[in-house]
Amino acid sequence: MRQRRKEARPAELMAAALDLFVERGFAATKLDDVAARAGVSKGTLYLYFANKEELFKAVIQQGILPVLAQGEEMLTQFDGDARALLQVMLMRWWELVGTTHLAGIPKLMISEAGNFPEVAQYYYENVMVRGRGLIREVLQRGIASGQFRAVDVEAAIDVILAPQMMLAIWRYSLGSCDCGKQDPQTYLRTHIDLLLNGLMAAEKK
Repeated sequence: MRQRRKEARPAELMAAALDLFVERGFAATKLDDVAARAGVSKGTLYLYFANKEELFKAVIQQGILPVLAQGEEMLTQFDGDARALLQVMLMRWWELVGTTHLAGIPKLMISEAGNFPEVAQYYYENVMVRGRGLIREVLQRGIASGQFRAVDVEAAIDVILAPQMMLAIWRYSLGSCDCGKQDPQTYLRTHIDLLLNGLMAAEKK
């Protein structure tokens, strides 16, 4: 039992850290509080993580990077058309990230990137760059196959991802009060409907 408990501690610490990062922000989260939330001593926390920055990186590595890896695997295996692939990817992201506390990370980055540039740079290079790469590949496939009309791919990536990020940010800002709450499924279906119809190539006469 003691060995199993020891092996579970990094995951427990990361879960506690994610909860506190989302609740309080990066700056306001203290390692003492993370240890207390996880039910261990601060000394035990230091056996696994050297500092708060390393703990944040571990949260990203454990929570978000596997989702991106799934997306990359999907790109190599998916045999449907580009429209279906894009829809599956966007909905899958919400299922695995948007419905969890990981959805609070974009708001955290926006609010604290200026004070913690190293943390923001890590997030950009390991999450945003890879996420943009997934969407880029789908768009390029769709354009090459004639399903999607020719668009500025880099600008289109921003336009596609911005509503997804806004939904996550809303959840951890105004969504906490009765301020025009969004139904995520309705929001996502509307976003994807407008997106796919906007990307569709004109039918040849």
